[in-house]
Amino acid sequence: MTTQTELQFFGFWAESLEPLFKQYGTRKHPLDYQNRYQLVVMVILSAQDSDKHINELAESFFATYPTMESLSRATVEDLHQKLGSVRNFGNKSKWLMAIAQEVKNDAHIPTTLEELTKLPGIGRKSANVIIRESGGKAEGIIVDLHVVRVAPRIGIASGTNPEKIEKQLMQTVSQERWNEAGMAISFLGREICRPSNPKCNLCVMREVCAYYKDIEANIKQK
Repeated sequence: MTTQTELQFFGFWAESLEPLFKQYGTRKHPLDYQNRYQLVVMVILSAQDSDKHINELAESFFATYPTMESLSRATVEDLHQKLGSVRNFGNKSKWLMAIAQEVKNDAHIPTTLEELTKLPGIGRKSANVIIRESGGKAEGIIVDLHVVRVAPRIGIASGTNPEKIEKQLMQTVSQERWNEAGMAISFLGREICRPSNPKCNLCVMREVCAYYKDIEANIKQK
């Protein structure tokens, strides 16, 4: 049973997140993909690497492997030559080959969280990104390294475990905003709420942010 305190908490964040959704909610992911096949490949490659780096090598990679079917014919050696600069390229090459050989056709790429996470190299975060960018119905919330840092800093979640933070966000944000929530918080972390020297004066969340309130309180005490 939901308590009055919990209802007040949900209502507070439902209203307080609106400026964030307005600023970032519908913005496209930084990966510069052209179709769903490219999105899947680039999401896998970008794990523990930068979106910028993956965007830079995408044109050459997809010129050679324009479809899932063409990728299914690649060898490990072929992919190593193309992906040698990508962090953890050995495992990622194996994952891409396994996915391509299983899926075989772009039209057969899974659309649900359950089916996507059965594929090698795709966890909940990656699956949530693929669903969001494909315009699918959200089954979870994207929690990347920026969200892990920013959500507790704001005060909407706690801890450092991505899955626990995702669960907290899913309990706080209405499901129709799940596709917006994760990327909106992520963009805030990329552009404003940096790990050090965050630009609090430019932040649309500063009025409700726990971190900013602590800064103000410390200033008043001095």
